[in-house]
Amino acid sequence: MYFIIFISFLILQRLSELYISSRNEKWLLQNGAIQYGQSHYPYMVAMHTLFIISIIAEYYLRGGTPISWILLTAFLLVLSFKFWALSSLGKYWNTRIYRIPGVYPVKKGPYKIFKHPNYMEVVCEIAIIPLVFHLYYTAIIFTLLNAAMLTVRISVENKVWAK
Repeated sequence: MYFIIFISFLILQRLSELYISSRNEKWLLQNGAIQYGQSHYPYMVAMHTLFIISIIAEYYLRGGTPISWILLTAFLLVLSFKFWALSSLGKYWNTRIYRIPGVYPVKKGPYKIFKHPNYMEVVCEIAIIPLVFHLYYTAIIFTLLNAAMLTVRISVENKVWAK
């Protein structure tokens, strides 16, 4: 029962992020934004989709596993940090990389302290989410895949903002 609630929440949360990203994308394009990093984006989408599939598959292949309330609490704390980071970016937040010429990076909220707080949060999420249900294979495999993905993504983003 806990797993169904958790995975449903996770899927709804991810879908709501895609909706917000799509809405923000329209605003960004209306304001002259240029998109970067298109070549890696499909791989990122595939990785995040497979992440959720892997969570579900490992959970059921293991015959169901108990919930870790401590790690669920950690996930909720990470999620609150995510909301802070995303709300600090406002309409500039997107799952894709956009830049409006002449506009500089947001420097409020966690962006005053860290260069890439949203990516720090994603690292924590990818590691913690599977561990809420002791899904070690998913945690390890997708932490490694995410590290590779973020290496590419952060490199592109840093070049975009260096212009």
